Amino acid sequence: MILTVDIYSRNTWWKVAFLGFCVLVGAASLYITDKLVTKLEEREKLQIEIFAESYKYTMTSDMNQDINFFFEKVMASYENNTIPVILKKEGGYLESKNIEFPQGSSSKEQQTFLKLKLEEIVREDNKPIEVDMGLHKEYIYYGNSQLLNILRYYPLFQLLVVLIFGLAAYLFFDASRKSEQNRVWVGLAKETAHQLGTPLSSLTAWVEFFKTDPTYDQEIVKELEKDVQRLDVITTRFSNIGSVPVLKEEDIVETIETFMAYLQKRISTKVSFSFVNELPPNTMIKLNKYLFEWVIENICKNAVDAMEGVGALKVLIKETKNNQITIDISDTGKGIAKKNLSKVFNPGFSTKKRGWGLGLTLAKRIIENYHNGKLMVKNSEVNKGTTFRILLDGAE
Repeated sequence: MILTVDIYSRNTWWKVAFLGFCVLVGAASLYITDKLVTKLEEREKLQIEIFAESYKYTMTSDMNQDINFFFEKVMASYENNTIPVILKKEGGYLESKNIEFPQGSSSKEQQTFLKLKLEEIVREDNKPIEVDMGLHKEYIYYGNSQLLNILRYYPLFQLLVVLIFGLAAYLFFDASRKSEQNRVWVGLAKETAHQLGTPLSSLTAWVEFFKTDPTYDQEIVKELEKDVQRLDVITTRFSNIGSVPVLKEEDIVETIETFMAYLQKRISTKVSFSFVNELPPNTMIKLNKYLFEWVIENICKNAVDAMEGVGALKVLIKETKNNQITIDISDTGKGIAKKNLSKVFNPGFSTKKRGWGLGLTLAKRIIENYHNGKLMVKNSEVNKGTTFRILLDGAE
């Protein structure tokens, strides 16, 4: 049996496992490198101790011995060309090895420079090696070599690289999953629109037939025609999903009023409607009429559901001082708990027993991504009602 893993599923176990693997690799690298650094520290200390013993031997055996022998031969035998060394002699005079002086500095300036370097070396927490010269003592201070410093910080760099790689991989897989889901939804929407096309054409033909037959109540026929037109609008919406919507200059008041008049006849008569328009006549703004109506429909239907078929629905549209248009849709329903206010636009979130929780998510995307506006919960109080606000840029 072959075990397959769906990396696009909503399960997060593989993400946690991958992140755990990255952390494990980083921790192992950190441990191993730390061991190497410790061994290198011990090796460098041993080099300095050998140098100290050799220096002591020479200085107490033959004062004419050239000290360069120890720096060039003894230290070179241990491949030390990088460990900074400062020898503190009697009276505080300093000598050095593997320390570069500023160009053109005098002997006095070099001594001052070495004192500053000595303070840096002391801060590195390497204890000086004491050399007993008999009548006095001298001290050898040494710092960390460049290789040791590189190894000390290398594991942190390596761990950072692993974490960045892990984060990049996580974001890649997450984006791939979302992209796959979006393609599925777009395909499903377009297929739905295609399937609706045939029965819709047939219904349109039947409506035309009823309009020519005087035996049918023409009021009923008109409402039936509106329903068919509504189906045509819905089909257009689904067919446009996944495509960049075209915005046109539309009369926003007429757009909202038309939908409200349609909705009012198709819900409970115990829900009262009120529409307050404070805009100048014939205010035109750029809209995709089909998608914008979808937003109003989602919010209004949610409001009716929240009121359970009894209450008041109010729409207020006006212009702000900064030339923005606000549309407030208020209901007298059960309201939204404070803990859920930040979740109402999340995909899949719903307080209803039935529904996918996509209506407000789509509405927010339509307003903010396609119309450069904002959709928010203006206010809500449990058992008193909710007001959603839509903000759009006004006419230019």
